[in-house]
Amino acid sequence: MAQAATGTISLTQEERSALSDARMADAAVALICERGAAATTLKDVGLEAGYSRGLAGYRFGSKSGLWSFLVKDIGEEWLAELQRAVASTSGIDTVHAAVDAHCRFLLESSDRTRAFYILWFDSVGPDATLQQVIANIHERRRTDVEAWIHAGLQTGSIRPDVDVQAVAEQFCVAIIGIVYQWLVTPLARARVEELHVGLKQQMSLALDPSFPS
Repeated sequence: MAQAATGTISLTQEERSALSDARMADAAVALICERGAAATTLKDVGLEAGYSRGLAGYRFGSKSGLWSFLVKDIGEEWLAELQRAVASTSGIDTVHAAVDAHCRFLLESSDRTRAFYILWFDSVGPDATLQQVIANIHERRRTDVEAWIHAGLQTGSIRPDVDVQAVAEQFCVAIIGIVYQWLVTPLARARVEELHVGLKQQMSLALDPSFPS
């Protein structure tokens, strides 16, 4: 009765672990955005989340483990959003829908988005584990674009002479270039939209058979 009266809910060990992981992830995001990844320690993350200074180390093993957890978690959120955005589209419309979704991802961004990309660019450092996680995400992004183009080729809605791999790489490089500008230089909303419109135009020129060669 006392438990019911106070509204206390008993959690399983798995649920408690998931809750503490989520709280530490939120704490890590806040600290990364505030001071950068290099200056954020596992001890700081544990304390910021309201736990002991050693819990983050115990749970994730190292900063590399925590960063990899964060990137995978936020990356999965973005992938789910992207899949919703491109559903029921085909050909060049799929590519355009993906660009529009990424524009919204930045314009409606939270600290989680910013932390994700801070860690993305930090992956050029010596952290081999994080490098591999980011490389996997980049490869998934590139193969998704290639799949969209191949699907459009089958329906005749994509230019038949397109270099699929080259255009997919161009798309990925352009997205990262936009992100880098957004991350290091404050951009007005209109400028973020303008950069994504420009990318859509590039993709139309490369892929849309109704555009002149």
